[in-house]
Amino acid sequence: MKIARVALVVVLALAGLKLVSVQTIQAGALKESSAKQSMTKITLTAERGAILDRAGNQLAFSTEARALITNPRQIDAAKGDAAPEYKQRMAAAIAQLTGADPHALRELLDSDRGYVVLDRLADPDVARALRTQFPEITVERREARHYPGGTLAANVVGAASWNSAERKLTGLVGLENSQDNLLAGADGFQIVDTAEGSDTIIPGSTRAEQAAVPGSDIQLTLDSDLQYTVQRQLGDYVAKTGARGGSAVVLDARTAEVLALANGRTFDPRDLASADPKTLGDAAVTTPFEPGSVNKIVTMAAALEYGVATPDTVLSVPGRIKVADRTVSDAWIHGTEQYTLTGVLAKSSNVGTIMTAQQVGEDRFADMLARFGLGSKTGVGLPGESAGRVPARESWSGSTFGNLPIGQGLSMTVLQMAAMYQAVANDGLRIPPRIVAATIGPDGTRTPTPAPDAVRVVSPQTAQQLRTMLTAVTQDARGQRGTGPAAAVPGYQVAGKTGTAQQVDPACGCYSNSTYWITFAGMLPAQEPRFVIGIMLDAPRGGASSAPLFHDIASYLASRDHLPVSGEPAPVQTLVVP
Repeated sequence: MKIARVALVVVLALAGLKLVSVQTIQAGALKESSAKQSMTKITLTAERGAILDRAGNQLAFSTEARALITNPRQIDAAKGDAAPEYKQRMAAAIAQLTGADPHALRELLDSDRGYVVLDRLADPDVARALRTQFPEITVERREARHYPGGTLAANVVGAASWNSAERKLTGLVGLENSQDNLLAGADGFQIVDTAEGSDTIIPGSTRAEQAAVPGSDIQLTLDSDLQYTVQRQLGDYVAKTGARGGSAVVLDARTAEVLALANGRTFDPRDLASADPKTLGDAAVTTPFEPGSVNKIVTMAAALEYGVATPDTVLSVPGRIKVADRTVSDAWIHGTEQYTLTGVLAKSSNVGTIMTAQQVGEDRFADMLARFGLGSKTGVGLPGESAGRVPARESWSGSTFGNLPIGQGLSMTVLQMAAMYQAVANDGLRIPPRIVAATIGPDGTRTPTPAPDAVRVVSPQTAQQLRTMLTAVTQDARGQRGTGPAAAVPGYQVAGKTGTAQQVDPACGCYSNSTYWITFAGMLPAQEPRFVIGIMLDAPRGGASSAPLFHDIASYLASRDHLPVSGEPAPVQTLVVP
């Protein structure tokens, strides 16, 4: 017992001395060590949702990636004289596995810096292999965004890139930006203990965890094959005509779903840093223009709907007409001629259109503009959409009614223009266009986008009469030739309208006599339309027509979708009465 008591006293004394040592002499070192082996909150980044076309093809998707980071100064200190040769081997290995430029890598490694990124988006397996071979490489978890189609629908889809501050992909332009919250999901976290001197998680040390919620997928109404073709044809035609740009839209005639939406100038989201900032927007919905004669459909719709005239009504049309303090002329010189209402539209007579609009009246004309959706956003679901501009009715001056009926003095986007003709194609029922077909949640649940409310613009009878009148635009009969025969598609009846609008010359603030917006809007087939196509060219050389481009797009659609050939050619309509 005595021996036990002595041993116990010795043990207690030693324990006391150890306690004093821990709390005083060793306190600093232990505190530092404890900080290294402490609780760490790790962000669990949510996987970004994909953007799909109508068939489920991926237009944008994400994969896991790693950033390769190192400290050149630390390598120099650790390797001494062997550092140059070691860096050479490191650069060669990284270049071989990632495809990076070995010379650029060597420049980074030779720099007098404490932090360099050797590869921003390496494959995880590659990063693991390189770290095993070169322990000086640190890896950082990232997410890579892929655009397999490159420029395909880039103005619609947009682009996203890695945000180092937030440690996640962030949408920069297009749907990637406007739908960022939906695509991004919600990050999770994990609270764990990490080992001293490293970021290694101590097994079984998880204290709390919340799983990340992946982002939702967005399915669009776009048809990738059609989008590719329209985008290519538009780009080629813009280059051929020397236009500053242009846009084209293809709508489903019944549902108003956007099947293709292209701009003549675009960018590659895989190389956003090199993109021209002017190409990053979506001009087809953000940039309004004066439409010119495609807007004459408003006057014709009102005249038919209100019983002011019929397609065969004959008007005595002089070469010019005075409206308040201004004189409006036709695009060609002529004396007084006898045009049918169909002829006024098909030959695109400014004078005949204004004469008809005056019979309709300003109030009914203004009401018809609103019914066609002009001056209001379509709500298509794309960022930056413009409502265009229609002067408020109370602000109209005496000469305003000499501008609006012929498509000057107001503006619209290509999408709004196509939506006008969709109403005519759909028996007078305008359905606001949309481009997001559905969202698909992380659990695979598909939620379709609600169909927008339809707007009755004109009666089915008026719409049918308008479609017949519009076929005269593309007819090429002797003495009865319309303005757009180049838009005709052999074997099919095509209904459409050409347009030419003077642009404003910034030097004088007046209309230019050499720079124009050239438009065409129409449908195929004419009497049972499946597709509506709207085209705008910005200042093509010599005012080149956009009708040939309509022909190319419509021909592709007819062939691809095996549209039945018309049973009989469109009847030749009387435009000019002898």
